[in-house]
Amino acid sequence: MSLSIKDVENLAELAKLELTQEEKESLLHDMDSILGYVKQIERPSAEVDGSIELSSEAPRIYNVWREDILEPREFSKELIVEQFPDSQDGFLKVKKIL
Repeated sequence: MSLSIKDVENLAELAKLELTQEEKESLLHDMDSILGYVKQIERPSAEVDGSIELSSEAPRIYNVWREDILEPREFSKELIVEQFPDSQDGFLKVKKIL
């Protein structure tokens, strides 16, 4: 599939861009290059010259699952206030953010 200037104009209209004729032609050239590269990488890897030997012992890929374990922790207002760098009257003091 090849793009035309009309395709670039439609895309520019959708993107709310105003392009000069030179910019349209440049963009068309760039888009054709991008689409050409995409077509190149879409080709199946079977087109390789055959110098790569596939092993029948390919590594097994699997998910590693673990059970969620509830680890009780002690949280109390006093403990948190005690560990906080700056507190006053039982409240945590932080820098003012505007």
